[in-house]
Amino acid sequence: MPLMETVDAPVDASSSDLPDRLPFPPVTYSHILHCSYHDWHPRYRPLIPKSRLIPLTGPFVDYLRADGIVLPHEARPPREDDELDSYADSEEGEADPSTEWKEIHAQIKNTISELGGKVTPKLNWSAPKDATFMSATNDTECRSPNDIYLLLKSSDFITHDLDHPFDDCVADHPSDTHASATSDTPESGLPEVPYHLVLRQYVNFNPSLEFRCFVRNRKLLCMCQRDQNHFDFLFGMRDMLRSRIQSFFDEKLRDTFPDPNFVFDVYVPAPHQRVWLIDINPWAQRTDPLLFSWLEILRMKDPIGFKEEEGDNGLEGFVRISLRDGSVITPLSDDETETESASEEEDAVDAAGEGDDQFAPFLPEFRLIRKDDPESYSFNTPQYSAHKVPRELVDASLAGPGGMSEFLGKWQDILKQQEKEDLNAGSESD
Repeated sequence: MPLMETVDAPVDASSSDLPDRLPFPPVTYSHILHCSYHDWHPRYRPLIPKSRLIPLTGPFVDYLRADGIVLPHEARPPREDDELDSYADSEEGEADPSTEWKEIHAQIKNTISELGGKVTPKLNWSAPKDATFMSATNDTECRSPNDIYLLLKSSDFITHDLDHPFDDCVADHPSDTHASATSDTPESGLPEVPYHLVLRQYVNFNPSLEFRCFVRNRKLLCMCQRDQNHFDFLFGMRDMLRSRIQSFFDEKLRDTFPDPNFVFDVYVPAPHQRVWLIDINPWAQRTDPLLFSWLEILRMKDPIGFKEEEGDNGLEGFVRISLRDGSVITPLSDDETETESASEEEDAVDAAGEGDDQFAPFLPEFRLIRKDDPESYSFNTPQYSAHKVPRELVDASLAGPGGMSEFLGKWQDILKQQEKEDLNAGSESD
């Protein structure tokens, strides 16, 4: 993710070189559905961290769409007889929302237990990363169904999945073999989305080893790190990581994903022998290009001249590029500097492009954040800063002191319950 993880940076409209609209091909309904987790999960299940999908019913989706945050009663901490507060009266009259979807509630509880007691939730396209400030752990770790409901109902990304998945999309041509068979909603004319809750076994990923990759015409065009911080050690590993990701794409994704253009996220944990598929995103402006701009990506020329060989530095399967003049681009060893690597790539590209604009490329560009890049100081612009406050919190503030007190009271109750569960778990382990 996610479909709408962050908002693309605005393009500088003062530049005369920029077009009025980015030259994207039309984004079809079927492409959006192909990027839905429920669609590609069965195809790539061996490549994905352990996860389970729970099909959602209409009442549960309505619950997610509904205003306000009302959680099933079991999440509320027991109160002492002498404990009175301003929230007691309102809680007594609230119906348990899970009565409308008891089977899903039970399935979520069982799945959390099956996956080791900790999970990370998402819907078809997005994870509620913009709502982690509502969590006791300040991330997407969930230990109970109510932890999940709180994140989902507080997230603008989830709201987008529910209400705006086909914004700026066009209908598939009737002859398109990838057209969705679920496109039968007479009222709106939009495809019907089979919503699923995805619960992934919670793993504390090393964010420095997550990468976003861009595919056009079934060719790996470029890639970059996902975390917006400088990691010096990545520069010495760049050639190896690029080789691993290129091989993973060639063997697992290139000829199996239904569309020729898409964006995928991977995780390459130590000892860096295996690549995990984390997400697949639309080839559309809504997907954050991170260290690139979409205009830059759309203007890139396709890499050509790929040939799988064993590199001179022992990197088996490294992609070497044979240029028209007979020269070959080979990988550098890990002890050679990042500056030399970048210079060699640039010189090779310049030489290949001299006198022949259509023969310019090279290895897929792998962009990392340098120490002096502005992105290295991303603490000045918190991630998801445009989405830090959920609609319910804004509504509560507009309702005056009473509305805000009620909202904060429920939130504090949930945090207290989480703390109590942690203490109980610690006592049992002792």
